Amino acid sequence: MSATERAIASAEAHSAHNYHPLPIVVASADGAWMTDIEGRRFLDMLAGYSAINFGHGNQRLIDAAKAQLERVTLTSRAFHHDRFADFCTQLAELCGMEMVLPMNTGAEAVETAVKTARKWGYQVKGVPPGQAKIVVAANNFHGRTTTIISFSTDAEARADFGPYTPGFEIVPYGDLTALEHAVSANTVAVLLEPIQGEAGVLVPPPGYLAGVRELTRERNVLFIADEIQSGLGRTGRTFACEHEGVVPDMYILGKALGGGVVPVSAVVSSSEVLGVYRPGEHGSTFGGNPLACAVALEVIAMLRSGEFQQRATELGDHLHHELGLLVGGGSVDAVRGRGLWAGIDIAPSRGTGREVSEKLMDRGVLVKDTHGSTIRIAPPLVISKEDLDWGLDQLRAVLAGE
Repeated sequence: MSATERAIASAEAHSAHNYHPLPIVVASADGAWMTDIEGRRFLDMLAGYSAINFGHGNQRLIDAAKAQLERVTLTSRAFHHDRFADFCTQLAELCGMEMVLPMNTGAEAVETAVKTARKWGYQVKGVPPGQAKIVVAANNFHGRTTTIISFSTDAEARADFGPYTPGFEIVPYGDLTALEHAVSANTVAVLLEPIQGEAGVLVPPPGYLAGVRELTRERNVLFIADEIQSGLGRTGRTFACEHEGVVPDMYILGKALGGGVVPVSAVVSSSEVLGVYRPGEHGSTFGGNPLACAVALEVIAMLRSGEFQQRATELGDHLHHELGLLVGGGSVDAVRGRGLWAGIDIAPSRGTGREVSEKLMDRGVLVKDTHGSTIRIAPPLVISKEDLDWGLDQLRAVLAGE
């Protein structure tokens, strides 16, 4: 039995089987490359579902973390610390907002957004107690907590975890008419991913996000954009909403905000919205801790340069041009995405998404499947064009049956 096989067997024996990872055991990583415990190198074309936008072991982020590790890592929110104000101020400025509520994981931030919208609805909009409604989109993925799966349409995420949290209405993604009909006097928010990642990198029809913005403004409803995967440079803009010139009432951020170093998430909004909280009504022991703030501050500084958004635009244009050439040849049914982010629907004759992912792994490229026939490509934004082209060459070879 190889070292990889032994490690996987041990993991399977002693950890819950809530994931089905590819059979690789990573030992180290740098930039866009990972090395397994047997010394084999793999091109990372997933980037931790956008958590590693700035590459593995980014020196600026590692240096920021090391410097903070030597000072203080956790105070809890029982006390102020010297990185917190700068983090909140600079993240609010990056978003064009006023206030920040920091958490740790994306799911925690989504839960925070749900609580915030409901409280705003009762205190500011005047919705009757217990009647607040939030409209969401079918095929969404916002996390896997009990409340979040209550408005999921994914049977794998939802089945056998009830009873479910009420207060949500699901409409088709990209359908403004259905959304308009669903919004009522008791609707406090519309919660959407500007691009649906887990669903297969689904980009909404042109004008959809602008239409959502107009409708929510007219009806006095919060527009909440879950930019946990799509935000912070992935699509070629700081936020995916910017592609339609839209600014929501609230951003939900995570993944890349921690630079692949520590978990950091946040809800960012106006003082009118986040100002509804009073001490004791919401919190997190680790949310906004000094180490998280130090790393996130460096992420914000890197995004301000525009370098990573530009790379995602230029390399993304190249990626989608090359992938587009595969459509119609019998191996790829469709390609979607924006920036350095793509969903590729594999023709059934070429295998399932899982099978293609495993064949790519055998050729040194790491991607991940979703919903049976789709694979996702989302490399670190630091990837070189040469490495990206090499990865695409491996995809072509797999699709050609080589």
